Amino acid sequence: MTDSNIQTPALSKLLTHHSEKWRGFDRDVLPLPVAEMDFPIAEPIRKVLQDMVAQSDLGYLGSVPELASGFAKFAHERWSWTVDTNQVRIASDVGVAVVEVLRVITKPGDKVLVNSPVYQNFYNWIIETNLTKVDVAFTRTGNEDGESNPWEIDLDAVEKVYADGLKIHLLCSPHNPLGRVFSRDELSRIAEMAKKYGVIVISDEIHAPLTFNPKDFIPFLALNDVAREVGIAVTAASKGWNIAGLKCAIIVSQSEVMNSKLEALPMAVHYRASILGAFAAAVAFAEGGVWLDSAIKQLDHNRFYLRELLQAQLPTVRYHIPQNSYLAWLDVSSLNLGEDPSAVLLEKGRVAFNPGHTYGAQCSQYVRLNFATSPEIIAESIKRIVGVLK
Repeated sequence: MTDSNIQTPALSKLLTHHSEKWRGFDRDVLPLPVAEMDFPIAEPIRKVLQDMVAQSDLGYLGSVPELASGFAKFAHERWSWTVDTNQVRIASDVGVAVVEVLRVITKPGDKVLVNSPVYQNFYNWIIETNLTKVDVAFTRTGNEDGESNPWEIDLDAVEKVYADGLKIHLLCSPHNPLGRVFSRDELSRIAEMAKKYGVIVISDEIHAPLTFNPKDFIPFLALNDVAREVGIAVTAASKGWNIAGLKCAIIVSQSEVMNSKLEALPMAVHYRASILGAFAAAVAFAEGGVWLDSAIKQLDHNRFYLRELLQAQLPTVRYHIPQNSYLAWLDVSSLNLGEDPSAVLLEKGRVAFNPGHTYGAQCSQYVRLNFATSPEIIAESIKRIVGVLK
């Protein structure tokens, strides 16, 4: 295998892995919930980790200018975004980064907007920081089988919430679990509303590197001066290059207003990240392009292969082709699997997915499937669902 030809290990090999995905279930369960890839890591990442371990270079994390410059290089090449590297800060992961940012720019009880169904830890972060959740949910319209995303956000409803004393809009961009990439017009209106009503937008952009053609991901802070004035981005190399366990993320601002607010972050936010994670992320952004393109190519195949399998074996399951990343959002209501379909599929089919209700109470009949694996494992997962119905 090379970085331009990624091959997923056999299931027997994956079962030896130590991550939660592979240790969180009995060995006879096929696990497809946790958002990590089954692909071998990029060679530049492997090399920097091996070199640091070989040299016992495992001390405390200090200054890592390579991470900011690596991210700036990647952002310029992929998104034509010129990043001010002096406004790139390190944190241990995206969740910690969001929580710490919320702690310095909010007070208990402040209102935070989310758009469900959304990554389930958004709710946990809001609870942890004693804030008040407000939800303007996506609505489902359009063609389920095409590449246009059928989920729409009501920006008029969002504006009403903004005008009602909102403090923070916690934006999932690109969106997990909907695989939706926001348009320039949508982001521009959000930025303008945020400025008008004094709202701060925190944009979680962790899945951004894994965007499929022909969609273009637009970083919120690359949008315009208004977005830079009202926005903070939080991201990492962890999803794009499959290194979540190394624990490193970045907090990005691009205006003096937001930079000054972030000066209040505790010093420990930086030092709680991992030295291995910081240098792995730096090399991922700077040198991991070939591997990333290869991963996207395999994921692109997998997202359409999943549709073929569903059309042939489970034609009543509704699935839209995601525009980004490796998470399939499946409506299994037609299968009549009860209040929690994921629990039935786990118990009777020995296949694990994320339950839809954790992303939004209205989505109890959905499951989230991770297709960042081999076509053989994807096919086996569908076979196991079919087996439950017999």
